[in-house]
Amino acid sequence: MKDRTLLIEKTFLSPYATRSDQTAGRLREEKPCPMRTDFQRDRDRIIHCKAFRRLKNKTQVFFSPEGDHYRTRLTHTLTVSQVARAISRAIALNEDLTEAIALGHDLGHTPFGHSGERILNRLNPNGFTHNVQSGRVVDYLENDGRGLNLTREVVDGIINHKMGCTPKTLEGKAVSVADRIAYINHDIDDAIEGGFITFEDLPKKAIKVLGKTSSERINSMVYSIYEESNGKNKVEMGEEVAEATAALRAFLFDRVYNDKTFRDEEKKADRMISALYEYYSERPEELPEFYREELKTFDKDTVLCDYISGMSDMYAVKTFSEIFIPDNWKL
Repeated sequence: MKDRTLLIEKTFLSPYATRSDQTAGRLREEKPCPMRTDFQRDRDRIIHCKAFRRLKNKTQVFFSPEGDHYRTRLTHTLTVSQVARAISRAIALNEDLTEAIALGHDLGHTPFGHSGERILNRLNPNGFTHNVQSGRVVDYLENDGRGLNLTREVVDGIINHKMGCTPKTLEGKAVSVADRIAYINHDIDDAIEGGFITFEDLPKKAIKVLGKTSSERINSMVYSIYEESNGKNKVEMGEEVAEATAALRAFLFDRVYNDKTFRDEEKKADRMISALYEYYSERPEELPEFYREELKTFDKDTVLCDYISGMSDMYAVKTFSEIFIPDNWKL
């Protein structure tokens, strides 16, 4: 089975793709799996890890929305994986590597979405970004400090998926582009569902280029990447589609992400996370045992970010309530 996969990679992948038998390896050497390639093993390890399961209860954009159909950080991750694999298949990149990076790209994300990230970045004197934290999750925090011991290509793609970073592999670049394609389109859907915007508010020129529905727009974006990048050492959209995509992203920042209602909700999350950060900073002995042990190796701010960023929304609210809300006040 593994030999067949390696033969397929050698025969059909683009010369610019990353082949499994050319990996730079892991932090700790391991005996190869007889059935799976290294990138397939990485994908499986990510799916089975605790941080991946916690994504189901982490905010994508909207806090505690009323309704069953809003995206969570987990459904966002699955969408990124689907789009990234479609791109990789179209231009003959390594789908297994792409999938592993996509499934792991947000493992270090905070509760309450990017609001939580901004709050921890302000509280930690050393700064905080979810992409770097995702690398820390897979290299160290999972498995009680042993990490997942992933290949360097997967870790590089995870850390560098954020816009403005430069992954070393085309598969990593495919995930970076797919991340933007995914959140632009599903955040538009959720913003319309939540009443923040209407379809008529969307930039008309961008909609004319890309399409009226999420499905049409995603198809336009992926097909543009195929036309622009197939057989080349890049993963990019054509100019017209790239400009339309950027216009939709700018619209979201202007009308959704920076909306007053959204920012008012963020202030509530800020008070909660700030209170937890201050509480455990003053009482590190009350941290769970794993994080108390971490303090022997890492500075306190790093450990506090490890603990708080790993919380789901519900766990953060529960912990805040247990510490700061008197029992007879709780509903």
